[in-house]
Amino acid sequence: MARPSRRRGPLARANASVVGVAVLVAAAVALSATVASAAFALTPAEPAPVAAVDVSVSGATVTLTHAGGDALDVRTLRVVVAVDGTPLRHQPSVPFFAQRGFRSGPTGPFNSAADPRWTAGETASFALAGTNRPQIEPGTSVEVTVYRDGRRLVTATVSGGA
Repeated sequence: MARPSRRRGPLARANASVVGVAVLVAAAVALSATVASAAFALTPAEPAPVAAVDVSVSGATVTLTHAGGDALDVRTLRVVVAVDGTPLRHQPSVPFFAQRGFRSGPTGPFNSAADPRWTAGETASFALAGTNRPQIEPGTSVEVTVYRDGRRLVTATVSGGA
């Protein structure tokens, strides 16, 4: 019986070499695609703005002054007010004109008819309506916290006025 001949020499190895190169190229392409997608997924987020805010109270009116730092777009802000540690029943959603728990017509960029860009030196104010609780009484502590995109930007505290 005749034995099948096995090929030996350069032609026998050529097939294995081509297959090996194709597998290595495919693995390199897959690895580079994975690395590239991971690198683009880690693009840095926009840094949070930095701003200083001062707060003052006169009767039921809370006034915030942008004391310095980056300009803020009030449409991206959330303002939370607490009186003696208790959050107001109705919080101001800035900007607004008429809103439950507040007197109509806030000032500055908190007013929906004004420019929403709040820059250093500008003041914005709102007044609590008698229906909001707790009320600001003389000597009470009023704390205002400003958030942007869920992150706290600044907290300011003042004693309530007469």
